[in-house]
Amino acid sequence: MSVRDRHLPDFPWDSLAGAKTRAQAHPGGIVDLSVGTPVDPTPELGRRALIEAADAPGYPTVWGTPALRDAVRTYLQGRWGSVPIADEGVLPVIGTKELVAQLPHLLGLGADDVVVIPEVAYPTYEVGALLAGARVVACDDPSAIEGLKPALVWINSPANPHGTILSAGHLAAWVGYCRERGAVLASDECYGEFGWDREPVSVLHPSVNGGSLHGLLAVHSLSKRSNVAGYRAGFVAGESALVSALRELRKHAGGMVPTPVQAAMAALLGDQRHVQQQRERYLRRRGVLRPALEASGFRVEHSEGSLYLWCTRDEPGRVSVDRLAELGILVAPGDFYGAASTNFVRVALTATDERVDAAVNRLTG
Repeated sequence: MSVRDRHLPDFPWDSLAGAKTRAQAHPGGIVDLSVGTPVDPTPELGRRALIEAADAPGYPTVWGTPALRDAVRTYLQGRWGSVPIADEGVLPVIGTKELVAQLPHLLGLGADDVVVIPEVAYPTYEVGALLAGARVVACDDPSAIEGLKPALVWINSPANPHGTILSAGHLAAWVGYCRERGAVLASDECYGEFGWDREPVSVLHPSVNGGSLHGLLAVHSLSKRSNVAGYRAGFVAGESALVSALRELRKHAGGMVPTPVQAAMAALLGDQRHVQQQRERYLRRRGVLRPALEASGFRVEHSEGSLYLWCTRDEPGRVSVDRLAELGILVAPGDFYGAASTNFVRVALTATDERVDAAVNRLTG
């Protein structure tokens, strides 16, 4: 069965091959600001924990170790002020992309169900719904779809690609909307540690959920906060009954995070110092890259948080991609993220200081 048989779009990054080739031909080399993969070192405490747990001859459990579950709950309550979470309400996952892609299927959704996603969104929200055969509706405002009864709603704050941070009031409106309709609300909070212009709020916070986790899932990743994208380390937390159901299904599918990765996750979740260090790196890069893009004719919109600058020259995004590729700079076109963003490009902060400075010099030279 082909991708087209499943009604899936072509993998978007494949379409950047030509622009990447042109950028690579630049005399100063490519500055890749497209994918958003971390480039800074994995913190020593995470690597040390991984190595110390490397003697792991037995299978890990899907639920994860008690130490990891405790670290997740402590982190969520200490860093995000969450409602107290039961041990049954946390579950490690093999990187959050796989959870996003599988969640509609795990919830048993099908052709009679609707999944709501943001209007400008990470493509895997739609892909997950399509894999389950569900219908997709893109909307940012619950009041605009009052007559709809979705089974699952995805929200994302700080958002990929455009960096918008939703207020507690906006989040609460989505909570109320979903509870009235019996929908699951899944909040993608993977960029939560990177709020620049305002502080992100978790859907787990009582100001948002009224002190109850009913119908709620929060999705978190260590990939960006701890530079462990290669570890595939994430978790989901929320209503105990929902998370427990996911756990039981994942037992059948073998959704096990490797034991050494679990040990590294527990160590990294217990430390905020390395997160602050990484924030400072990204702030520095953002501080030089944004004015350089503006000086070269781009307008930066939203971009209150996350690891991207959302830019436009009021021209088709693919034209902007080609324009930047001639400077040896590779970025992602807005059409990756939906029909509402075709005039934008997403510029990642995830390059070394040397490469970011090279991009700045090319943009302003």
